[in-house]
Amino acid sequence: MDSRTQGAYDAQDGCAGDPVARRALATEAVHAGREDLVGLGLHAPPLDLSTTYPSPDSRGEAARLDAFAAEGAELMGPPVYGRLGNPTVARFETALARLEGTESAVAFATGMAALSAVLLARHALGLRHVVAVRPLYGCSDHLLTAGLLGTEVTWTDPAGIEAALRPDTGLVMVESPANPTLAEVDLRAVAHACGSVPLLVDNTFATPVLQRPAEQGARLVLHSATKYLGGHGDVMGGVVACDEELARRLRQVRFATGGVLHPLAGYLLLRGLATLPVRVRAASSTAAELARRLTADSRVARVHYPRTGGAMIAFEVHGDPHAVIAGVRLITPAVSLGSVDTLIQHPASISHRIVEETDRRGAGVSDRLLRMSVGLEDVEDLWSDLDGALDAERGAGLRGRQEAAAGG
Repeated sequence: MDSRTQGAYDAQDGCAGDPVARRALATEAVHAGREDLVGLGLHAPPLDLSTTYPSPDSRGEAARLDAFAAEGAELMGPPVYGRLGNPTVARFETALARLEGTESAVAFATGMAALSAVLLARHALGLRHVVAVRPLYGCSDHLLTAGLLGTEVTWTDPAGIEAALRPDTGLVMVESPANPTLAEVDLRAVAHACGSVPLLVDNTFATPVLQRPAEQGARLVLHSATKYLGGHGDVMGGVVACDEELARRLRQVRFATGGVLHPLAGYLLLRGLATLPVRVRAASSTAAELARRLTADSRVARVHYPRTGGAMIAFEVHGDPHAVIAGVRLITPAVSLGSVDTLIQHPASISHRIVEETDRRGAGVSDRLLRMSVGLEDVEDLWSDLDGALDAERGAGLRGRQEAAAGG
C-alpha cells in the first residue's frame, strides 16, 4: 500500500460541503487546520493567548451562550472566553479530527481530563456503567475501578462484551495496542458487539498513522496528546475525536469543569501533527528491527510487538528488569512515551503501579515486563545500549546467585 492510499480520505477545505482533492494522511497532517492562513496573509499558524475577548454586543453574546448551554455547539463568530474555546486550540482540533476521519474533536488539558469528560458526559445521561477490556493505561484503569466519577465498571475480555452490556451501559472502552503489553483486539468485531453503546478506543499507541478506529466502528477515539501527537516530550494534552453529537456534550463538560487545553499546548500539538507520519514511520521501522533482535536474544524471555506495528516494544527478561533499567546509558529511564528520544520503564513499578497487583498480573503485566518507546536514534546505537544493559542484568544475576550460594 503506497503512502497516498494509506490513510487517504475525502478532506474538507474548512468550509462545510466544499470537498477538495483526495489527500494522503501525510499531506493532511501538514495542511489540516491551516486552510485559512493564506487569506490571513500568514504562513505559520498564529498563537492566540487571550483569555477573554471584547464583547460589545451583550445581547448577541447572551443568545450565543444560551445556544451553547442548550446544545454544546461550537460558538460561531468571535471568541468570548478561553474556557469556551480558543482559536489556536480549535485549529488543533480541526486537524486531529481530519486525521482520525471524524466529524469533530474536543481537546483537553490531559488525556485523563479527556477520559474524565467522556465518563461525566455519559453519566449525566444516567449511563454510569462501563464495560472495559484490560489492559488499559494504569490511570485509566484506576479511574474506572475507583469509581471516582460515579462509574461502575465490568471488566471482560473482547468475547464477553455483548453479554456484559446493561441498560445503563454508557460506554465500552478498549485500548489497542494496549498499554503496556501491546495486546490487540479486533476493533470491528468489538464495535459490532457494542450494538448501540458507543465504543471508545484509546489510540494513543497506534496514532492515526497506523490505524483509524472510527473506520472500524468506534464512536470515540481517545489520545493522550502528550505522547506521539506532541512528539517531543514538552507538552501535555488530551483529545477525543468523535461525531458532532458526542462532541457537543464534551464541550459542555469541558466548559463546566475547566479542563481546557492551554493555547500554547494547542500550538505545539498542531505543529507536532505536521511531522507525525514521518516520526511514527521512522520510529516504527527501528522498533521492528529491535523487536526482531530481542526475540532472537537468549537473555530475553518474551517479546511483545503488535501486528499493527508501531514504535512501542514490551519485553520480559529472565532475571531482574530493574538491572536493565539501571544499565541503559543512551536510552532514558522514564515514564511516558512517543518522544523523539527512546524511553524505557518498568510498568509494574510506575505506570501500572496504581492497578491492584492481582488485576495487573491478570492483564499480563508481569513483574519482569519492560516497556520501551523507541525514538528516532540510530538503530545500532540503541541496540548497543540495550545489549550492554542486558549484559549488565545477566552479570548482576550471576553475582547474586554466586553470593547466595556462598552464603548458604
